[in-house]
Amino acid sequence: MAASSDAQNLLRFVIYRCVVGSHAYGLAEPESDRDVRGIFLPPAELHWSLRGVPEQLENKKTDECYWELAKFLRLALKANPNILECLYTPLVETVTPLAQELLDMREAFLSRLVYQTYNGYVMAQFRRFQAHVRDAGSIRWKHAMHLIRLLLAGITLLREGHLPLRVEEHRERLLAVRRGEVPWEEIDAWRLALHGQLDQALERTCLPEGPDYERVNAFLVRARRSMV
Repeated sequence: MAASSDAQNLLRFVIYRCVVGSHAYGLAEPESDRDVRGIFLPPAELHWSLRGVPEQLENKKTDECYWELAKFLRLALKANPNILECLYTPLVETVTPLAQELLDMREAFLSRLVYQTYNGYVMAQFRRFQAHVRDAGSIRWKHAMHLIRLLLAGITLLREGHLPLRVEEHRERLLAVRRGEVPWEEIDAWRLALHGQLDQALERTCLPEGPDYERVNAFLVRARRSMV
C-alpha cells in the first residue's frame, strides 16, 4: 500500500477484508505470515475525478492487498486462483452488506475456466522448477507444496462446484513437502497424478463453460450506484 495519505484514505472504503494463505489452508506454523486481502469501493466522485482511483492498494510489509471492486470482479471472472480464494476463505474479518451480497453469489464466478487457470499455472511453474533443479540443484519446497495444494483445490472445485481452502486429509503430507522431507521425484509423480485427476474432473464437471458475466455486471452497476 502506498504510503501517501490518498492511499490511506481509500482504506476507509474497504467493504471486505479476509485472511488467505497458510492460515486459511490450515498449514500455518508459528512463523507463518498473515496474508490479508480485501476489496474497496470508493465514492462515485472519486471515480469521476481527473485523478481517479488506483486498481490496487498494497503493503508488502504487512502482507496486505486490496483491490478496487471492478478489478476484483474482472479477476474473479477469469478464475484467478488468488481471487477465488478470497471468496471462499473461512477467515473473514470485515464484510459489509454489499460484500455479503457478493459472497452470496460467488458461484457466478465458477466455470470451466478453472481448469485453464489452475492446470496451466501449475504446469508452467513445475517446468521452471525442473529447470532450476537441473541448473542449481535447489528446490523452493514451500512453493512446491502450494502448487500441489492448488491442484487438489482445483479438482474439488470442478467435481463439487465449491472451492475448499482447508487441506484437512492432505495436511501432513503437504507439510512434509514444505519441510523438504519428500523426494522431488515423489512430488513430481504426485503432481502428474493430480493433473490426471484434474483432466477427469473437467470431463465430468457440471460447471458452465464460462462465468455469469451478466449477473456480475449487474452487481457492479448496483454497487456503483450505491456510492453516488
